[in-house]
Amino acid sequence: MPDTALTGPATHPTDPGTYAALHADATALLGGWQPTSPDAATARERTLAILAAGPVAMSRQHRPGHLTASALILDPTGSRVLLCLHGKFGKWVQLGGHCEPTDETLVAAALREATEESGIDGLRIDPLPIDVDVHQVACQGGSLHFDVRFAVLAPPGAAEQVSDEAEALGWFPPDALPEPLAGGTAQLVAPALAALRRSPLRLAP
Repeated sequence: MPDTALTGPATHPTDPGTYAALHADATALLGGWQPTSPDAATARERTLAILAAGPVAMSRQHRPGHLTASALILDPTGSRVLLCLHGKFGKWVQLGGHCEPTDETLVAAALREATEESGIDGLRIDPLPIDVDVHQVACQGGSLHFDVRFAVLAPPGAAEQVSDEAEALGWFPPDALPEPLAGGTAQLVAPALAALRRSPLRLAP
């Protein structure tokens, strides 16, 4: 989850070269991205600045801050979004989390997280971000998440399965999101719908 605190032992390699391909992808993707809001534009500049630290900025062990990837999942009609009630965070939030050494792109990281946390196979993702958000977390005793967010489309008849990290998963109308809601989640709905309508992953009529 993009807003959750992970304070357990590190499980990722510390060698910055481990994340070289992912770092190059993130730098290119955000460098050419047109922000969807003024806040996203500010967050984009802050994220490019943290990427200047090199591939280590993709690892949760980089205490000044690190990139994460998350996804707002919509049903085929665009009339519902899938959110997770996170067990530790205690709020409803879009699906997502830390990048892994095996992720070669941010799109792949977001799609992996969405698949793992929803239990839904056959998800499709729009390759351009819909938002970037920077927020404080408790990683490494206090850090920042530079969360890059994507729109994802579920297949017809998708049946979600709750992961170990969540208390619940739920589908909600975009104009009736649940409470308590994590900060920054509601702002994803409009750009997610817009992205999926203009991308090859078009919503069903």
